Amino acid sequence: MNRARLIRLAAIVANSLSPARRPGPNSFNPIQANSYIELVLSNDWSKEIENELEKSNPKLTHESVVYVLMKLNKDPQKALDFFKWVSDRKGFEPSSVLYNILLRILAGKNLMKQFWVVASEMKGKGFCIGRKTYLSVHGFLKQHSLDKDKAAWTKFFEDMNKDAAGNNVVNNVVKVILGSDWTDKVESKLKGFKFPLSEDFLLRVFNELWPQPLKALKFFEWVGDSLGFKHNAITYNELAKVLAQSESMGKFWDLVKQMRSEGYEMDTETYIKISRNIRGGDAVELFEFMMDGPFQPSEQDCGMLLRSIALDYDPNMDLVFKVVKRFEAEGNTLNKAIYDGIHRSLCKVGKFDEAHGIVEAMRNAGYEPDNITYSQEVFGFCKLRKFEEATKLLDRMEAEGCVPDIKTWTILIQGYCIAHQLDEALLCFGKMVEKNVNPDADLLDVLLHGFLSQKKVLGAYTFLIGMVHQADLRPWQATYKFMIKELLEAGKLKEALNLLRMMKQHNYPPFPEPFAQYISKSGTLEDADEFLKASTMKGSPSSMAYVHFIRSFIEEGRHNEAKDLLYKSPPRVRFHKAINDLFGSANSTDKSNPPMSFVET
Repeated sequence: MNRARLIRLAAIVANSLSPARRPGPNSFNPIQANSYIELVLSNDWSKEIENELEKSNPKLTHESVVYVLMKLNKDPQKALDFFKWVSDRKGFEPSSVLYNILLRILAGKNLMKQFWVVASEMKGKGFCIGRKTYLSVHGFLKQHSLDKDKAAWTKFFEDMNKDAAGNNVVNNVVKVILGSDWTDKVESKLKGFKFPLSEDFLLRVFNELWPQPLKALKFFEWVGDSLGFKHNAITYNELAKVLAQSESMGKFWDLVKQMRSEGYEMDTETYIKISRNIRGGDAVELFEFMMDGPFQPSEQDCGMLLRSIALDYDPNMDLVFKVVKRFEAEGNTLNKAIYDGIHRSLCKVGKFDEAHGIVEAMRNAGYEPDNITYSQEVFGFCKLRKFEEATKLLDRMEAEGCVPDIKTWTILIQGYCIAHQLDEALLCFGKMVEKNVNPDADLLDVLLHGFLSQKKVLGAYTFLIGMVHQADLRPWQATYKFMIKELLEAGKLKEALNLLRMMKQHNYPPFPEPFAQYISKSGTLEDADEFLKASTMKGSPSSMAYVHFIRSFIEEGRHNEAKDLLYKSPPRVRFHKAINDLFGSANSTDKSNPPMSFVET
């Protein structure tokens, strides 16, 4: 390790606190925490690092540990080292929330051995894995093709929930709370369960009460007032996540203000989760609330908020500038993502002169406009149907050395499609190809919707076939699905079946629903045969594929066709239990058809 560098970073820890923000004795200030993070990230973990961290002897809180872990999330080993330090050396008792965060940080990386150690340790302490953590980790493992770990993780989650002490009590408590309005009778029933007054138990109840946030609040208040439970940062933060819904936002604000008055803060993970689920004025108010506290949002959080505001059809520029001014007031400088966030909203509301001013300010700050920046202006012009200006902008981009990429072209072409100017969109597409920009699945999707908006179903089909065979393009699964539906609605079964075969070639699963509905209403047995062959991934059609089709014929009242298809099916289908149930049901409702004899087959 570079000893001089370590000493220099340690000095930052000691001297970085300005008098205006200097904390009290042994408190854990984010400025100090950021210096810790720099110290940890710049060096391998060692005794020397631990000694330097020990010198300031910070008072560790749930919120501060969450803050540091979230800052270290891109370096899983360092996050694990810090977690071990606070729990082993500092005697900090981690909560189930912290364990869940750490598992999400470690999942899918080259630390799966450590991941399983942490998961087992968590289980040993009686903590439960949250469903959102389970799904998030499952996604990471799938993304990294860790199939064995993925299967083991699913089993671990199921076994943990099955074995977890108090699961039945949680279910009973939730059932009583959701069963009626909150009354003395409900409180009396709850007291009869004699459930454990622990953070983990309360968190599990809050999560189950998510669909009824106001009842979660009632339970929170009741265990505090009637059972004497002292709520802390963990329980406040968890309830805040539940209350951050449209029907309970007023109670949410009451809670977070009460939380702060009690000396607790909204932790970083809670802020990130809530900020991703709320919009507009509430999102900005939450940003300001966090700015007033010690764990302030990052540049990335500010950029994400501006992007969220820009998603509105007509973004509220007052909210945009309110966010930016508050961020700058805390001594922060704007990065490119924040400049782009302001620029995006200005372009969307058609304030191009102000948008150009932002681009100049961005340049002066050392950030050159790129495809992201210019694409926002292209979008703004297209929204106002100013296609000539949008096209000229692409030419200006090239002149300035910023070659338009596929995303920029897609925005322009989509603008033409939305304006029902399909011919211009196709001319633009041709110009793009001439400039050696290859189309992708997103652009194909845009153009197909352009065809369909003009009722040109066969034109869309022909274009799709051409892009697959000539441009070697692989459409999205969703693209195939909506095109099949459109073709069947237009009575083009042959073309729809061709797309089904192409789906199979691209390793997409079969899409039987619209075919079964179409053929059972107006198709023939030959059509059903063609579909079953086209939809089969390997070998012959599955028994359930036949059952699905036979059921569709019966539901349409075409019992003879259902029987004819059954006669032509393999023996394994004819003796399937579902077939017996289907024809028993059909015969009980249609007296004109005699009961089916399996001997006849």
